[in-house]
Amino acid sequence: MNLLFIFGDGAVGKMTVGQEVAKLTGMRLFHNHMTIEPVIELFGGTNWLVTRRLRDVIFEEFADSDQYGLIFTYMMAFDRQSEWDYIAHVTEIFKKHDACVCHAELVAPLEVRLERNVSENRLLHKASKRDIVKSNERVIRDSRQYRCVSNEGEIPFENYIKIDNTHIPAHDAAKIIVERFGL
Repeated sequence: MNLLFIFGDGAVGKMTVGQEVAKLTGMRLFHNHMTIEPVIELFGGTNWLVTRRLRDVIFEEFADSDQYGLIFTYMMAFDRQSEWDYIAHVTEIFKKHDACVCHAELVAPLEVRLERNVSENRLLHKASKRDIVKSNERVIRDSRQYRCVSNEGEIPFENYIKIDNTHIPAHDAAKIIVERFGL
């Protein structure tokens, strides 16, 4: 069993790179909006407690399955201890099943991320991003409010790679990840 976290700021390309990793490896993609969108639809807005509980059920059942691996995309605020605790929590679920856990961080400047924020693929899979004005405002606000890019030497994970995917197509970034971790 493998677990691949793909971290990065809003609209950096986590889901798109995850889709490409899935194509290359047969791993299953669980992008963060797969639980965010139905919760928004049902509750009329975000409810992080419900979202986390849904994710936990999926993580626990997946880790107990005979699947090859899971790719989970996550916008992590590196300056918040609660985010580190959450990653440790998810990791522990998979480690109980002897999973190999890998971490890939994607980075790109705000201008590039705003361009990606309106991509056809993103809007197809993330209904809450279809109000472009609000979505762009959220990307900008989150970039100011949270530190979603790790500092040099900050990451303690054994299996970790940081990729500046500003000028790298998603398929190429995925190949780098797959090769680095032998997925």
